Amino acid sequence: MNLEALHLFCNVVRHQSFSRGALESGVTQSAASQAIRQIEEALGVRLLDRSKRPLVVTPEGEKFYRACRELLEGFERVRAELGRDKGRIEGTVRVAAIYSVGLHAMGSRMQNFRMVYPEARVRLECLHPEEVVQSVIDDAADVGVLSYPPSNRALTVVPLQDEPMLLVCHPGHRLARKKSARMADLAGEPFVAFDGDLAIRKAIDRALRRANVRVEVAMEFDNVESIKQAVSTGTGVSILPEPAIQKELAIRTLTALPFEGEALARPIALIYRRGKHLTPAVERFVEMLRQGEEPLAPAPRAE
Repeated sequence: MNLEALHLFCNVVRHQSFSRGALESGVTQSAASQAIRQIEEALGVRLLDRSKRPLVVTPEGEKFYRACRELLEGFERVRAELGRDKGRIEGTVRVAAIYSVGLHAMGSRMQNFRMVYPEARVRLECLHPEEVVQSVIDDAADVGVLSYPPSNRALTVVPLQDEPMLLVCHPGHRLARKKSARMADLAGEPFVAFDGDLAIRKAIDRALRRANVRVEVAMEFDNVESIKQAVSTGTGVSILPEPAIQKELAIRTLTALPFEGEALARPIALIYRRGKHLTPAVERFVEMLRQGEEPLAPAPRAE
C-alpha cells in the first residue's frame, strides 16, 4: 500500500464508482480495481461490495476510509507546513463550484493564482449546488463556491459578492428597446425559469410575488447555459446574473435590462468544512476570492 493507492480508494468510495474514482486518480478502471483488491488482500477483509450498483462500502471499508482520510489529511498538513518553512506555497486546491460561477469566473482566478504561486495548482469541478455542498462536507473538495449558501452547522460560509440580476430577452423582443424594466413588464410573458427546487428560482419567485406579477413558465432548467440558449431562440424571457451573460451581450445574441426600483442580486459565497485545517495554498486561494482581486505576489525571501 502507498499514498497513491489510498487516494484512489478514497476517490472510489466518494464516487461509489470504480470508473469515476479511477478517472479522478488518473488511472484505468482495471488498474483501480486491481489496486483496491490488493489492499483488501493485504488487510484480509472486503472493503467494497461489488455486487451492488452503485457499489456499497462494507463496515470494514467505512472504518478504513475514515482512517485513510485522517492519514492523508495529516500528510498534506505536514507537507504544507514543511513547504511553509521553506517559504513555498505548494499543493493542490480542490474547488467545487456551481456551473455558472465555474464556467464564467473561476478560469481567470485560477490562472492568476498559478502565476503567483507556480508550485500550487487548482483543480476545479463544476457541480449542481447540492453536490457542491456534499462535496465539501465529504472532503472531496477543500472549498465550494455557490450562490445562496445554505445554513449548515458543518460549514463555514465566507460571503464573496452580490451579482446583479437582470431581465434577459432576445434582441428582437419588444422589451429589448427599453433602457430598464419593471417587474410588471413580465406579467403574462413566457418565462424560462430555473428548476423549482433551486434557491435562485425561489428568490426570483419571491421577487415576482412581492410585485404581484405572474409569469407563464414556458421551460425550466437546472443551469444558466440552457436558459440562455432558450432565451436566445425566442422561447421567452428570463432573469439571470449579469456575470453569466457577458459573452452573449458582447456578441448581441441576448439583451439585458436592469430593474427599476428594488434591485435583484444573487449572493455568491465560498464554503468550507467547519474545523477543517486549511493548507497555506487553500488559505491563499480563499483570500484571493474574498478580496475579489488578483493575489499579491509573495515578498522575495532573503538569501
